[in-house]
Amino acid sequence: MPSTSAPALAVVVPVHNETENLAPLIGEIHAALDGKIDFEIVYVDDGSSDETPQLLAALAAKHPRLRVFRHLNNCGQSTAVRTGVRETRAPLVATLDGDGQNDPADIPALLEKYRAERRSDPRPLLIAGQRAKRRDTGIRKLSSRIANGVRAWMLNDATPDTGCGLKLFAREDFLALPFFDHLHRFMPALFIREGGRVVSVPVNHRSRERGKSHYGVWNRLWVGIVDIAGVLWLKRRGKVPVVAPVPPQQGDYSRGS
Repeated sequence: MPSTSAPALAVVVPVHNETENLAPLIGEIHAALDGKIDFEIVYVDDGSSDETPQLLAALAAKHPRLRVFRHLNNCGQSTAVRTGVRETRAPLVATLDGDGQNDPADIPALLEKYRAERRSDPRPLLIAGQRAKRRDTGIRKLSSRIANGVRAWMLNDATPDTGCGLKLFAREDFLALPFFDHLHRFMPALFIREGGRVVSVPVNHRSRERGKSHYGVWNRLWVGIVDIAGVLWLKRRGKVPVVAPVPPQQGDYSRGS
């Protein structure tokens, strides 16, 4: 059972028309985290037109750790992730795609890596999953490889796989990022822009067994090129101040009588 205090970790899952994947993935999240950390699961239904809203409501009644929010209109994955992060009380957030291709069993390793890295460096930190063995069709692998190559070349974000939905970060660091549609594809570059860093961790990737993909070649490539131009603009306008406290000084520096 979840405690009455704020959980230590939130698992945020954006979904759109994923009825068949809801119950299996929620079960896997519990299996991965039960007994390891106090957590909650935050599902954001992004304007689904199937039975996703009704099933999530039924699952929330069954699972006390599950909280559900719904967009009445379809706003996209990045907005759904942001809604979930804003609604959680947990200081740390892990994100998963709702299609079941990310493995919740990888979350403890990302959490361990986050804690280890933060002990030696307090800067904002993004732990990014890197899909070592992609379980996708050939055309999806090719489109992703091209998009990742163009993005890495233009943004220099030091991340081989920004398309992996499995990520872990501090809630306050995420909410400090400039927000725009498709933000989730450019989180490494934006963390670096804020003076932070990115560490990639190999994770499992599974074939989609249920439901239908919402992404194709065109929305992976051409939309991404437009977004890269915007992120380049943000990077060039970003400043990271080095702040030093000014201690009180003795003496009267006031003006006038």
